Amino acid sequence: MHCHHGHLGYVGGPMRVYLESPFAGNRGYNHRYLRACIRDCISRGESPYASHCIGPLALNDSDPEERNLGINAGELWRAAAVKTVVYQDLGISPGMALGVARAKQLGQKVEVRKLGGEWR
Repeated sequence: MHCHHGHLGYVGGPMRVYLESPFAGNRGYNHRYLRACIRDCISRGESPYASHCIGPLALNDSDPEERNLGINAGELWRAAAVKTVVYQDLGISPGMALGVARAKQLGQKVEVRKLGGEWR
């Protein structure tokens, strides 16, 4: 099966990746950055999963118990991914560092990326 996505320019089946980027702090700015990271993944022929984007839609990130439920659910997706991609233009948060450690525990490849500029 071949997929073609016009101006994003990839052909072939997407590769599953687990996306790490900052979440806490300036959430509006970080969400804008996350959207750019997701777009970058898709343009590379990847299918990204970002638990810090999906979990807070249904769970209260301020409640430690619910936050842990979201993190644990995300780890199941990480195990199904080919690699973890870490976007570091805004630095590496404690949550991202934890994600990198978990990926390494799984023996998963970790790829560090920067979008550059104002994220193109």
